[in-house]
Amino acid sequence: MGKHIIFVAVYVDDILLTGNHLDEMHSLKAFLHSTFKIKDLGSLHYFLGIEILKVSHGIIMTQRKFAAELLKEFDHLTATPAQCPLEARLQLRNDSGIPIKDPTIYRKLVGKLNYLTNTRPDLAYAVQFLSQFLQDPREPHWQAALHTLRYLRQDYTKGILLNASSDMKLEAYCDSDWASCHNTRRSVSGYFILLGGSPISWKSKKQTTVSLSSAEAEYRSMRRVTAELAWLTRLLHEFTIPTVIPVPLKCDNQAAIYIAKNPVYHERTKHIALDCHFVREKLQDGLISLSYIPTKQQLADIFTKSLSWPDHHLLVSKLGMSSPSNLRGGVRYT
Repeated sequence: MGKHIIFVAVYVDDILLTGNHLDEMHSLKAFLHSTFKIKDLGSLHYFLGIEILKVSHGIIMTQRKFAAELLKEFDHLTATPAQCPLEARLQLRNDSGIPIKDPTIYRKLVGKLNYLTNTRPDLAYAVQFLSQFLQDPREPHWQAALHTLRYLRQDYTKGILLNASSDMKLEAYCDSDWASCHNTRRSVSGYFILLGGSPISWKSKKQTTVSLSSAEAEYRSMRRVTAELAWLTRLLHEFTIPTVIPVPLKCDNQAAIYIAKNPVYHERTKHIALDCHFVREKLQDGLISLSYIPTKQQLADIFTKSLSWPDHHLLVSKLGMSSPSNLRGGVRYT
């Protein structure tokens, strides 16, 4: 007989149960009920505000109910849709414009948009950008946040599609936008990770220090995604899921790739030695394999800057996102 595996995810008083043997799952539920008096709600449909929709070739995770309520709360259900989360190459300063009368309303909106990034990777950069002005939000910041709401209005049902493929191959992209913050001159890092062609991890974050070159900024981004891959491979191993390593890591900066592969330290890398040590160690251990990818094919580009509509639309189409109404085969509600 093969192994019977059951996974239990607990968040406060909500429990998810899954596994590969139905009888064992029923036995575990009976034990939990006898001990804690749980209520069996049947097949998964909602969890922490995330809706799970079964489709013919996988599942969609969407927060469409939360998004609709957000649009209604800010009176944007009938607003004119925007094509992008932010205007292309938008730059705002901390002291631009007059302060808004109620800063808490701005913080509330950005906080709720942040929760939406659990299933909307296309909002990640906008939320990271808007979060810079939480302390003293001003009118231009507020208008930019409302622009993001109008983008959400375009299709608030969209979510991530986890396909039913048995492929367990990890694939990663990393990118940075050098010195893009006009307030601090820090760079923005972004990465995107796929498992079997489905999105499982993404991040848009301003770097904590100023990078002296684009290669340095890209290398710091590479270090961040390498750390995430190290954690993911350990997690998948604990789940007894076979992973194929080395994990392909794609970067559009050849200088950063050269730094990782070159064992000789020189003037250009001595101030980022720790990052060099970490990435090179994981490269030598066989965790990652580095390859160059043209900027036009860099999926992580959407996490580092606000793009024009054609570029944004092209990248969103490759992020593994879907709207339930646009899928063939329909949706099965359970």
